[in-house]
Amino acid sequence: MTSPFDQWDRRTFLRSTTLAGTAGLVGLRPHRALAEPPPETKRVRLTNRPSLCEAPNYVAEELLRGEGFTEIQYVKRAYGAAEDSIGSGDVDITMLFGPPMILRIDAGEPVVFLAGVHSGCVEVFANERVRTFLDLKGKAFAITALRDSSHSLVATMVAHVGLRPERDIVWAIQPAADWPRLLTEGKIDAFLAAPPQAQATRAKKIGHVILNTLTDRPWSQYFCCLVVANKEFVRRYPIATKRAMRAILKASDLCALQPEQVAKFLVDKGYVERSDYAVQSMKEVAYGKWREYNPTDTVRFYALRLHEAGLIKSSPQRIIAEGTDWRFLDELKKELRG
Repeated sequence: MTSPFDQWDRRTFLRSTTLAGTAGLVGLRPHRALAEPPPETKRVRLTNRPSLCEAPNYVAEELLRGEGFTEIQYVKRAYGAAEDSIGSGDVDITMLFGPPMILRIDAGEPVVFLAGVHSGCVEVFANERVRTFLDLKGKAFAITALRDSSHSLVATMVAHVGLRPERDIVWAIQPAADWPRLLTEGKIDAFLAAPPQAQATRAKKIGHVILNTLTDRPWSQYFCCLVVANKEFVRRYPIATKRAMRAILKASDLCALQPEQVAKFLVDKGYVERSDYAVQSMKEVAYGKWREYNPTDTVRFYALRLHEAGLIKSSPQRIIAEGTDWRFLDELKKELRG
C-alpha cells in the first residue's frame, strides 16, 4: 500500500498546505504511511543554527509529528559546531552542508549521507582587491573554525583554480556575524555567506560577489545541503529514519512551493528576523531539487576536490562506500512523486 501523498497532485498540494503564524504548520500533517509500522523511537533531534539553507529542518516540525514523533528537539549549535553534532550523537538526523561532513567521514566519525536536498545556497563576497579566486592568494578569508562549512568549501574552490588552500590562503577565524563589518573595515578580504546573510550583504552593497553556487559551474550542478544522520540511529531505527527523511524532503518541497508562507512561519517562530530576506532566500535557493540530482555524484565531486586539496586521505570511492546509504531515498522517490 502506498502513502496517501502518492495521490496528491500539485494543485491539491498547494490547496492543502498553509502556514499560520506561531501555531506552526497547518494543513500539511501527513497521514502515516499505512504500510509502515510506527517509528521505533518517538524522539528525533535536529540541528538549529542561523542558516536558511537548512530551512526544511524547521518547516518539518509538524510533519515530523505526523510521522509519529512526539519528542522533537532542535539542538542549537553555532556555525562551525553543528557539523560535529552528528558524529558526537547529539543530533540524530538533519540537513547540513556536504563538504565538512565528508571531512568527518574521512576521520572515521559515524556519519552517513542519506539524501541530497537542494543545490546552490552560498555566495562568496570579496573586497576591491579580489576580483577572482586567483586573487585570494595571500589574502584573509573569514571562517568560524577550521573544518567548518566555509573552510571546507572554499578550500575546494581555491584548489580548483590551482592554489594551495593551506599555504596560499590566510584563514581568519572570526564570528560569522562580524564578517560583513570586517570586510568593510578591510580586516578581511573575503567571506562565504549563506542565506539570509547573503541577501542582507547584497542589500547593503557590501563588497561584491565573485562566486554564486546557485549559478556558477561546476558548483551549481551539485547538492550543497544533504540529509545526514548518525550511523547508529540509522542502524537502530530504520523506520524512524525513513519517516524523518520523508518529513524533511516534503518540507523542502513546501519551501519551493510556498516561499512567502514559509518565510512568515520562520519569522514567527524566531528562526530569522526579517521576512523580506527570508522570502528572497526561499525564492533563490533551489529547494525541491532532491529528486533531480544524483547525490552520489555530489559526494564523489566534493570528495575528489577535498582529496586534491589535501584535506582528506580517503578516496572518493571509500567515502561513498562507507558514508552513504541511499536505500530510503530510493523508496521515497517512488512514494513522493513530483
